[in-house]
Amino acid sequence: MLLQELVEQVAEFNTAAPKERIELFAWWLHVHGGKELFGPADIRGCYNKLHIDDPPSLATYLSRLADAKDLIVERGKYKLARSVRSELDKKYGVHHSVVAISKLLTDLPAKVPTVEERAFLQEALKCYRIEAYRACIVMVWNLAYAHLLDWILKDANRLTAFNNTIPKRFPALKNIQVAKYDDFRDEFKERQVVEICSSAGLINDDIFKVLKGKLDRRNSAAHPSTLVFVQSQADDMITDLVNNVVLALT
Repeated sequence: MLLQELVEQVAEFNTAAPKERIELFAWWLHVHGGKELFGPADIRGCYNKLHIDDPPSLATYLSRLADAKDLIVERGKYKLARSVRSELDKKYGVHHSVVAISKLLTDLPAKVPTVEERAFLQEALKCYRIEAYRACIVMVWNLAYAHLLDWILKDANRLTAFNNTIPKRFPALKNIQVAKYDDFRDEFKERQVVEICSSAGLINDDIFKVLKGKLDRRNSAAHPSTLVFVQSQADDMITDLVNNVVLALT
């Protein structure tokens, strides 16, 4: 987890006292910074990363926290006391699979070509981390579907194959031809686009099955219902669509 992402989870961060900020930074250094021990320079680095001024007497604050037993002094440096770390673990600790999915989503923007896809990724990541799994499922579908449409449009042969297959797969749509992104949105249902891609041979059976199944899940998540969506379903949605659609269609 990036430091900025941690801070975004703390509603009261901007008004937090130096003590609370220092302990939060210390927890991040332990859990996500790979540091068993930290010193004033490490805490100051956290302030710098966030472009905020560190307390004028940072060393004094650390010393006071050690006196209060919130920090433990070891080899001239500090670490959080077990009780403090446990409390922060409860608030901000995440399951290993959350870390893995977050890393997948964080690493993906460098691999996708459009600003729109990056925006979808950031939304999906935020939803996942606050356990808004319905919203995450919807956003990841949006990402994969938008990627599919862009993939078709950026190659003239793929676009021709799509347009030639429209009347064969859906005779009622025989007079429609796609030339731009909005044509997909205005003229077709998402399922129709996926089925045309399959019939045109643009996607293989495996990708078709992934898209069809994940569209069903998106539809269930997007409409009010008594269905409950949990982390494992969001994990599956993200990994399947990212690995087998977004990264497969390049």
